[in-house]
Amino acid sequence: METDEFFRDHFARNPVLGIFRNLTPERTVEMCERAWDFGVELVEVPVQTPDALPALRAAIAAAAPLGKRIGAGTVTSAEQLTAVHDLGAAFTVAPGFHPEVVAGSARLGLPHLPGVATATEIAGALAAGHTWLKAFPAKQLGPDWIAAHLAPFPMARFVATGGVDASNAASFLAAGCRGVAVGSALSDPEALLALRQAVAAR
Repeated sequence: METDEFFRDHFARNPVLGIFRNLTPERTVEMCERAWDFGVELVEVPVQTPDALPALRAAIAAAAPLGKRIGAGTVTSAEQLTAVHDLGAAFTVAPGFHPEVVAGSARLGLPHLPGVATATEIAGALAAGHTWLKAFPAKQLGPDWIAAHLAPFPMARFVATGGVDASNAASFLAAGCRGVAVGSALSDPEALLALRQAVAAR
């Protein structure tokens, strides 16, 4: 599936991306199940070190019978890309625009979400054919950054990532984000209620 089509279809149904970093395989699966109960379509397991691969493997195994999609995050090298592809990751995410990962993901048919934090990076990613972009680090950039950059780049589809939780998810969605990545909020009943309200109001 094309990258744009993949992210468009999944985020249209639920704009929340579950992101579970530095957890045991068992805890990762537990958080995935909470996310799926919430209606989350996509879950990212960052693999910044090889130690994270067992958690990704466990999440993929748990997702398969349910038809869910697990992606690998913090993929910044060809070696990481090969490893997550071999495990069965359905998509990849990066903190920035990494040409070898972009090219490799396309070659393997894996939808890819590159990170951006400046107008120059947005322009470069769009020129390379990527309209779905990870706005990172979102908390530091802020919702106003989203709104400001959508003016010159209306074709950009931002997924706010980094420091996004139930308290600010609604602000990012209101500013024009097509998705928000959250983690611990999916395990806190009060935060989950606020997140449901934010999603309903988008």
